[in-house]
Amino acid sequence: MNISTAFAPPFKLIAPYFIIAALVFLCSAALLFGFNVELIHNLEGAVLSWVHLFLLGFVMMIIFGAMAQLVPVVLEVGHFAVDLYYAIYPLLLIGTILMALGFYTYPLLLPFGGIIAFISFSIFLIETFLTVLRVKKINFVITTVIVANLFLLFGLIIGIIMALGYAGILSVDIYSLLKTHVFLVFFGYVGITIMGMSLILLPMFWLSHNFTWNYVKAALIILSIAIIIVCISTLLENKIFEYLGYGLSILAFFLYFYQIYIIYKTRVRIEIDIYFKSMVFSYICLSIALILGVLYLYNPRQELLLTFSWLIFAGYITFIITGHLYKIIPFLVWYERFSPYVGKRKVPMLVDLIPKKSSNFQFLSTSIGVIIVAVGLYSGIDIIYKSGVSILFIGSIFLLKDILFMINFKEEKNV
Repeated sequence: MNISTAFAPPFKLIAPYFIIAALVFLCSAALLFGFNVELIHNLEGAVLSWVHLFLLGFVMMIIFGAMAQLVPVVLEVGHFAVDLYYAIYPLLLIGTILMALGFYTYPLLLPFGGIIAFISFSIFLIETFLTVLRVKKINFVITTVIVANLFLLFGLIIGIIMALGYAGILSVDIYSLLKTHVFLVFFGYVGITIMGMSLILLPMFWLSHNFTWNYVKAALIILSIAIIIVCISTLLENKIFEYLGYGLSILAFFLYFYQIYIIYKTRVRIEIDIYFKSMVFSYICLSIALILGVLYLYNPRQELLLTFSWLIFAGYITFIITGHLYKIIPFLVWYERFSPYVGKRKVPMLVDLIPKKSSNFQFLSTSIGVIIVAVGLYSGIDIIYKSGVSILFIGSIFLLKDILFMINFKEEKNV
């Protein structure tokens, strides 16, 4: 895969996505204090509110910002209309807040928040598809971008229908549509996007060479089939199809996990930096979550599902995101502000843009918090859960601090 920065958009377009996402992550961590783990099964609206705030305001916000940078770099074509990204993040933020409030206390806000978020997603999808149409040669990575965005499109349509049903405007079976919505958006878009971008980012940052891509390619194909099977199971109300889809999804992530292990074994870079620590922790969480997922298929207990979901959300996805932020932001800032002066005067190195002590403290506190919360969710002991949330909240403060430091890095102050 050839990588070129010639088509990359300006950093001022990307920065708001990262800042907003860090603020939402901080708010999400704070809101966890409001849950009593012993009663969490009865807090359906509050849980849905938190999940949508976290996934839309943090995960999707980061992905959209990253894709604004990565799509033209990977495809080696310019954005069709890059200025549209200035409209995506405010619409997504407003839609996310309204949806979170709608789930939590005002159901009538759900359709409004859902429609605003849908407009934001639609702008992103249309711009992405029109950019892809400029590509002359389609490779496997580009195929994953297309497939992921198709899943996102259908997931959004179902999400709007569910929002209208939750608000009482339409009469639909929300629970029968829920798993389809989750699989299309979370596994179909987020999962496939992470796998697809791993084909580029992990070997680039770890300097890995001479390995086969067969396992991750098989994982992407199997996961796509699994998502389609789960969607069909909803239409047919067929439990066999449903559990077949679950099983294939777990198999896909096991294959992906093994591919990551191969990349790790063939790496050249051996520096144990914040990126390396974050990646290792994220994949440890993924492996534990997969084991819990298998156990849940055999013994569907609520604490297994809660712990599985937590480790996927706060362990795997969060640390995949935060680890890459410590690589992506310093590079984008350095490339835009300092690379033109290389060879002309003294410029900072990439490592100078990363607050080493602060980032290590962020990793330590966030990872410990994630582990303790997982123990609290599995055991059902609220004091353990709240202790973990307290430590996680401290980590979220340092994440915001670090992102602001890297974005606002000034030559005159630091060189």
